[in-house]
Amino acid sequence: MSQMSNYLETALVNGTLRNTQYTVPATVYLALYSTDPTDADAGVEIAQGNYARQSVVFDAPTDGVTQNTADISFPVATVDYLGNVTHVGIRDALTVGNLLYFAPLATARAIIAGNQFVVSASQLTVTLA
Repeated sequence: MSQMSNYLETALVNGTLRNTQYTVPATVYLALYSTDPTDADAGVEIAQGNYARQSVVFDAPTDGVTQNTADISFPVATVDYLGNVTHVGIRDALTVGNLLYFAPLATARAIIAGNQFVVSASQLTVTLA
């Protein structure tokens, strides 16, 4: 995952080159999407079946690469999700907030009632090159 949102691109350029303060989020959250969130944060986030964004902790980066340190387990779906999960995004708030990074899944995944979306430790990678 190395696609950045317009929001984060602007914040990083301002923070590193224009001495404009960027407030770093205390916690970041993984969000699931049924459409591409795009740089402009215009995707459709999953919103049914007991869905809630999940917090993520990353390890210290090496050469601009970091990974999640533990499994990220979403709640068991109480109803079928509308549409397949096609993308994930890292956001700076549990609800609303700003999209930071996003990427498509290698394979879209249907989540039906009783299923759970899980990202294993070290499987969510953010790369800045």
